[in-house]
Amino acid sequence: MTKHNRIRLLALTCCAMLTACAAAQETDTASHFNRLKNNIFQFFRSTITRGRPDSANMAVVLNTKSESPFAPYEGKVIRHIYIKAYGFEQVFTDTSKRLEYFGTKLLNHMHRKTRDWVIRNSLFIKEGTVLNAFKVADNERLIRSLGYIQDARILVNYIPDNGDSVDLVVVVKDLFSIGGDLSSATLNSVRGNISDANAFGLGQRIQLGAYVEQQRNPHFGYQLLYSKSNIGNTFVTATGSYSQINNDLTDGTPDEQGWFFRLDRPLYAPYAHLAGNVSISQAESFNYYVKPDSVFYKYRYRVRDAWVGWNLGTERFLANTSVRDRKFLGIRYLNTHFYQTPDQVGDKFNFRFNDRQAVLAQFTFFRQDFYKTNYIYGFGTTEDVPEGYNIALTSGWYKQLFLERPYAGVDANQYIVTSKGGFIQYFLRSGAFLHAHQVEDASLLIGSSYYSPLFLFPHLKIRQYLNLSYTRLWNRVGLDPLTIDNVFGLRYFSGDSTFGYQRVTLHSETTLFANYKLFGFKFAPFAFGDLSLLTPEGQDFSKSALYHGIGAGMRTRNENLVFGTIELRLVYFPRKTQQNDSFKIMLTSNIQFRYNNTYVKAPDIVQLNTDGLNSIY
Repeated sequence: MTKHNRIRLLALTCCAMLTACAAAQETDTASHFNRLKNNIFQFFRSTITRGRPDSANMAVVLNTKSESPFAPYEGKVIRHIYIKAYGFEQVFTDTSKRLEYFGTKLLNHMHRKTRDWVIRNSLFIKEGTVLNAFKVADNERLIRSLGYIQDARILVNYIPDNGDSVDLVVVVKDLFSIGGDLSSATLNSVRGNISDANAFGLGQRIQLGAYVEQQRNPHFGYQLLYSKSNIGNTFVTATGSYSQINNDLTDGTPDEQGWFFRLDRPLYAPYAHLAGNVSISQAESFNYYVKPDSVFYKYRYRVRDAWVGWNLGTERFLANTSVRDRKFLGIRYLNTHFYQTPDQVGDKFNFRFNDRQAVLAQFTFFRQDFYKTNYIYGFGTTEDVPEGYNIALTSGWYKQLFLERPYAGVDANQYIVTSKGGFIQYFLRSGAFLHAHQVEDASLLIGSSYYSPLFLFPHLKIRQYLNLSYTRLWNRVGLDPLTIDNVFGLRYFSGDSTFGYQRVTLHSETTLFANYKLFGFKFAPFAFGDLSLLTPEGQDFSKSALYHGIGAGMRTRNENLVFGTIELRLVYFPRKTQQNDSFKIMLTSNIQFRYNNTYVKAPDIVQLNTDGLNSIY
C-alpha cells in the first residue's frame, strides 16, 4: 500500500467514524458499538506500514566505497556549494515520495532546522578548489556523524556548458532534536533527562537530568550540561557539566557530585593537521543513602588531562591521493589526585582510587577508508564502516600511588570488508610495565569480530554477529584483575567480586530487521548467547569457571528522532552469584549505537575490562 493510499484510507476511516457517530442516533447501542470497534481497528491498522520493495534493494546499494560517487569528477573545479535541508516528510531512499501525514507535519512544525551556516562551518571542501573524491567523501561522513543529523549526502551537479567545473549540493536531514531518556523507573526511583541536541538550530546541546528516589536524602538530584560543536569553524567542541547524580566509583550508586569542562578536537579527516583534548574535573562522594561508615566509600578527587597530536605528511597526501597510509604523533599528560581516599582502600593498590600521573607518547600508523552501508546498528540510515588498519605504539612514564614505572604497549586493529558485504575486525592489545628489572602488569587481549552480510527476505533482513576474544594478565601488581561484568565477558552480568587472570569469551547475536513500522518506529528482534571462561588468580586452567548467558529481546527506533535506540532485553544466567540474579529483564532507552570510525585517540595504557571508545565492534 502506497503512502497516498494510506493517507486516503486514514481520511476515509475518519469520515467513517464521523458517519458512525451520526448514524448512532438512529441505530441501537449494539450496532453503534460494532461500528466504532471496527473503525478504531481500521485506524490502528493503518498506522502499521510495510516497507516498500526498494528498501531491500537499497540495503545492497549501500555497500560501496564512500569515494566512488565522486571519483568520475576528480580534478574538476568546485564552482558553488549549495545547502539543501530535507524535512521529516522526505527520505533519502526515495526522494520522489513524501511521507506527509500528521506525525511528519507536527515534527516539521515544532523543529528548527539546522542553519545553513552551521552546516557550512562543517565543510572543509571549499568553492574554487579542485574536487578530491576522498576529501568530499570524508566531509560527507563528518556531517553524517554530527549528533543532530540523521543523514547527509553530497551530490555532484555536472555543468554541461562548463565541463571543467561542477556544483555541489549538500543535502542534510535533521534528527528531531528535542528528546529525553528515562534510563530507569521503579516504584521507588525515577531517573531521566530532557535535552535539545540542536537548540535553535545552532549545533549546541542543552540537557537537564534529574533523579528522584525515596531512600536517597535528599530525594531529588539534578544534572546540567551544555555543549557547542565546531566553535568558530575550528572543529573544536566545548562541553561543560555540573551534576549531583553522578554514578560513584565504588558501585555506581548515584551519590557523586561534581563538574567537568572539556575542549575536544578530533582528527576529523585523515589529512587534518591537529587533534587533541583538554579536560578538567572535580568530584566528591556523599553519603546520601546513610550507609554505615564501614560500607560507604568516602572520596574526593580532581583530574587534569590533556593531549595533543600532529598528523605527519598531510601535504603529501593531498598532493597524491593514492597515498593512503598515515602517521600520527600524540603526547598526553594525565594527573588524577585524590584529596581524600576511602578508608577501605588506604594506601593499597586500587586502580580506581589511586593517585595517578602519566606522560605518554604514542605513534600511530593508520589507513582507514570507509564503506557506506546500513542495518549494522541503525534501522536503515547510512552507516560508515572502516576498511584498513590502525596500529598505535605507546610508551612513557606512569606513576600509580608511590609506584613509578616506564610503560610500553601496542593497540593494533585490522578492518576488512568481504566481497559479499561482511565486516571483519582483528584486534590485539598488549602492554607491560618495567620495575626493578622485572616485567609487571603484562597484558594481552586478542580476538576477532564478524558481521555477516545482510540476508534479504521479502519482509525481513537478518545479520549475524560473532565476537571471540582471549585475555591474559601476568605478574599483576597495580592493575585491576580481569572481570567478566564487561564487554569482554558476559554483557549485563553483575559479578564485581568475580576476578581472574585469564579469560576466554564468545559472543553471538542474531538480529532481525522487520520491514514494518508503527507510528514511524522500526523494530528489530534479536537473540543472543554468551560464553565466558575465567581462570581465578593463582589457579591453573583446570580450575577455570564457565559463565554463560542466553536471552532475547527487541530494539526499536524512530530514525527521525534524536532519541537513541530503545531496547527490551531478557537474559538468563544459569550460574548464579551473590551479586547477580539468574534472570534479568531490562528496558533501556537512548542507547547510542555507532560504528567506530575514530582515526586516533588519546595515548593510554591498555585497558582489559573496558572499551569506552567502542574501538572493538
